[in-house]
Amino acid sequence: MTTPIHQEHKEHAPSSIGCVVITCSDTRTPETDSSGRLIQKLLEGQGHTVVASYIVRDEPEQIQFRIAQATANEEVQVIIVNGGTGISRRDSTFEALDGMLQKRLDGFGEIFRLLTYQEIGPSAIMSRATAGIIAGRVLFSIPGSENAVRLAMEKLILPELGHVVRELTK
Repeated sequence: MTTPIHQEHKEHAPSSIGCVVITCSDTRTPETDSSGRLIQKLLEGQGHTVVASYIVRDEPEQIQFRIAQATANEEVQVIIVNGGTGISRRDSTFEALDGMLQKRLDGFGEIFRLLTYQEIGPSAIMSRATAGIIAGRVLFSIPGSENAVRLAMEKLILPELGHVVRELTK
């Protein structure tokens, strides 16, 4: 249920937001990065700007370098990272980002896992999707599968993107 104040906040939210998309993968290439392309397509379809996109190996130093680059760019308000959120030996995206977060948006990961559970069942507990604030930017970290990307973008990120940025810049 949307309250009048909640609706008012959304009405005053920016309609075009500068975003960076980072795919963390040891195997994806520009030709095979369908999840990164899907994020870009969904953002642009809602009127947002993709300032830059990158594919980096699932190595903490590489991930942190691209995050630092993004936060140094005044055009960037949101960073969306996909991939590396599982529990395999090579999945290190969560660890790379967790220490960088200055504030956490715990509800994002909780709701993402709930929605994932409704789709795939108890395997959802292995997702370490997270969100938070880094250097005045909103960061979302989501799994790299196309289904997970679509779920996160359509159900959580896009509906609240402008509102989150508005609240952050108040």
